[in-house]
Amino acid sequence: MGQQGRHTGTVAAAAAALGLITLTTGCAGGGAAASDDPATRVRDAADSLVRAGSSRARTTMEMASGGTRVTIRGHGAYDFRRRQGQFDVVLPQDPAAGGGRKPPVTELMTGGDLYMKNRGAGVPADKWVRVETSSLPDGNLVTGGATDPLVAAELLRGAREVTYVGETRAGGAAVRHYRGVAELGRAAAVASAPYRDALRAAAGKGFSRGGVPFDAYVDEEGRLRKLRHRFDVANGQVASTTSLYAFGAPVRVRLPAERDIYTGKIAAR
Repeated sequence: MGQQGRHTGTVAAAAAALGLITLTTGCAGGGAAASDDPATRVRDAADSLVRAGSSRARTTMEMASGGTRVTIRGHGAYDFRRRQGQFDVVLPQDPAAGGGRKPPVTELMTGGDLYMKNRGAGVPADKWVRVETSSLPDGNLVTGGATDPLVAAELLRGAREVTYVGETRAGGAAVRHYRGVAELGRAAAVASAPYRDALRAAAGKGFSRGGVPFDAYVDEEGRLRKLRHRFDVANGQVASTTSLYAFGAPVRVRLPAERDIYTGKIAAR
């Protein structure tokens, strides 16, 4: 892919397009038994998802800073074997536009790249913006408004201080609830190859501390059903929640052609 097409220079604009930059990076299978080692259960979460093949997903990102709270929601589907997903991310209402809601941003997640359509900031409605996730200060864990589900699971490879909380339900399924802290540096060192650079970026400069508290909910087949991370950033905290369901659902992701990728200037937000 060409340098112009990748748009690696649009890091700040990518975050600003979703209204996150001022709230976030102010700087740049088998069933699991309760007696199983909790750390092993969550560290194996990414491998369990790959074995599951695919699923539908819902995402929620909540940001709190200076008494202001913003929530961004998304829904879509993810192919864990091909490492590709497609989501519609719904932005909060825009007071400056008379309280009207912005149209959803379509996001394609493809391991090393994030594609966004209908992102505004001077980008034509029929064009996509492509960003290398490793070029983003947080590795796209929060910038895009929806955490890539497989990246979220890869982050658990750095899990420590994991405890078994108990049995509950998530998405209509019986699950076991685990709580702990994921070390960004450790996760980057052992993550699957397509995600190492992005996690290294996050470990190096993306957040106020290297430990990310999490709550993971794992079903009888070892699959993640729900995962919540809490990221400390310079101006507050970001909580990212991913819920997975309908495992095995068909997923169709069509990457845009080069001619459909915007190469012009992106307006500052």
